[in-house]
Amino acid sequence: MLGLFRMLIVTFLSVFTCLYASPLIINVDGRSSTDLHGNWNFIIDPYETGYYDYRYHPSENGYFKNRKPQTKSDRVEYSFDSEDLLHVPGDWNSQSEKLFLYEGTIWFKKSFNYRKKPDSRIFIYFGAINYQAKVYLNGEFVGEHEGGFTPFNSEITNLIKEEDNFLIVKADNRRYREAVPTLNTDWFNYGGITRRVLLVEVPETFVRDYFVQLDKNSRNKISGWAQLDGENKEQKFHILIPELKIDNKYRTDRTGYARFDVQAEPELWSPENPKLYNVFIETESDTIRDRIGFRKIEVNGTDILLNGKPVFLRGISIHEEAPFMDGARAYAREHAKILLNWAKELNCNFVRLAHYPHNEYMTRIADEIGLLVWSEIPVYWTILWENEATFNNARLQLTEMITRDKNRASVILWSMANETPVSEPRLQFLKKLADLARTLDPTRLITAAMERHYINEHTLMIDDPFGEYVDVLGCNSYIGWYDGLPAKCDSVEWKTIYDKPLIMSEFGAGALYGYHGDKLTRWTEEFQLYVYGKNLKMLQKIPFIRGMTPWILKDFRSPRRPLPVIQDFWNRKGLVSDKGQKKQAYYLLKEFYDEIIQKK
Repeated sequence: MLGLFRMLIVTFLSVFTCLYASPLIINVDGRSSTDLHGNWNFIIDPYETGYYDYRYHPSENGYFKNRKPQTKSDRVEYSFDSEDLLHVPGDWNSQSEKLFLYEGTIWFKKSFNYRKKPDSRIFIYFGAINYQAKVYLNGEFVGEHEGGFTPFNSEITNLIKEEDNFLIVKADNRRYREAVPTLNTDWFNYGGITRRVLLVEVPETFVRDYFVQLDKNSRNKISGWAQLDGENKEQKFHILIPELKIDNKYRTDRTGYARFDVQAEPELWSPENPKLYNVFIETESDTIRDRIGFRKIEVNGTDILLNGKPVFLRGISIHEEAPFMDGARAYAREHAKILLNWAKELNCNFVRLAHYPHNEYMTRIADEIGLLVWSEIPVYWTILWENEATFNNARLQLTEMITRDKNRASVILWSMANETPVSEPRLQFLKKLADLARTLDPTRLITAAMERHYINEHTLMIDDPFGEYVDVLGCNSYIGWYDGLPAKCDSVEWKTIYDKPLIMSEFGAGALYGYHGDKLTRWTEEFQLYVYGKNLKMLQKIPFIRGMTPWILKDFRSPRRPLPVIQDFWNRKGLVSDKGQKKQAYYLLKEFYDEIIQKK
């Protein structure tokens, strides 16, 4: 089994190397880094003039060369230094009215100086760029990436200078039928360098990746592995957890890899007690520190067990949109703190980070404040199931999500998909993703927001074939909003063919904050309140339900929602408005969750 695991790891690393220069470095916060945040010059390039020549061949002298006229007769038809500025990290749509609905390529340039330490290596790290990115330093190509919500990095040790560096990024947020997500979504296609940009400096041989969690089959054994990157791969290393008096010594093999098992009696992490330990991995050349919690998550029939005890997941869904801003991608630690504290105030112990991996601050802060997390990739709606490139893209995004967040105690569920129509090609696609997730991380549960259907007028059945391959059933239901009126909830019964727990991953209704009327007037807070009241009563009657994440914490931008005055390109299903105002249904859900807490 160990040999198979190693073989799979090598395969995944080769996939990474094909797509960009370097395998992913985890825990950049635990390393020496310098951010390149602030104002960047940009050029809008809808015709891709900066990349292709007039025969549509890649140009050797594109915008990435940052050319300047050498004489008064020299013809250079672009100039970064004469253009406007955009703040990085951030999306371009919210920063410029003319870019509000722009989809295409924008080139970014940042000039900087940097003095590296002797005997060190430098990587350029991007938290995310939506959707396709090409990266150049001082006119030389250093890496590329596809996928708008996961990190990537490239080594630039041999290209970086002490002075007058120019970093140029080609960001293209166009939607493609074969992409992940595909053309059709219900969230805003924010373009740009939407998360942090760091220069990460590491020793010549460093700890690139590691996994430190409770052993799947034991509460008194911490298991994991470490992977070194560099020429001196065979080294002694220690795993240290001072508070637990652990200092165990191991040695990496010729590939830089080693597994470890440590006997321990850690205080278990939970929402009520989000205990984190300082964990150090020390080698002969590097030391990396992390804050890690230890907990067990498993299922027993229709129960979800946290640290051996049944838990009901009092949740809410969240999109990665900045609070108190007029529609913008969330990127800062402060954004994450506000969103997750709103969830805590709602009496949640659980959040669904929909419909893509959110920025790393979200899972880090969830660890700190005690929120369980459902994390998913954007395999959403009408994916091209039989397209090999589409599957490889989904596989890469799943791998990057798990690689980054596998040490976060808060993450208990990896989700493979949302609302995807049943078919045999879809089943095979999702089965392979689930197998991959279990190989990369055997300690967590697998789920997806799956299909359900009526078997008669009053009975909803969950028998999606993918249900056989998940640990926890997920299901979205909009009775009272898309499916009849709220009173319909009174007569609906839910059934399933699986002996597994269910999380109702979506339900809800749209309401414009401050718009009032009777409970059957759509878009009013009263209508939303009515929908929530009826749905909560219906859900309490489902014997196998073990959690819910209503849709959604906060209003969010969506081009699918053009209704003037009411929507204006906002999905209004939030319990909190885009201005941070709490709607009536917020307080109903808060009270409902409080009653669950009191009954424990």
